[in-house]
Amino acid sequence: MGEEFQQGINASKYKSLAGVSKATAIRDLTELVNKGCLKQLPGGGRSTRYVVVT
Repeated sequence: MGEEFQQGINASKYKSLAGVSKATAIRDLTELVNKGCLKQLPGGGRSTRYVVVT
C-alpha cells in the first residue's frame, strides 16, 4: 500500500480518488466496513479513518 495510505483513508480522500460526492464516499466506506473489507480506526467525525483488513 502506498505511503499516503499508511494512516488509512478518510471520506475526503476517498471522495477525491473515486470522484464521488461526500455522501457517496461515506456510504461506500460504511458498506466496505460492513462487508469486512475495511476496519474503522478509533476516532470519529471528520477524522474518521479506515484501513484494509488483512
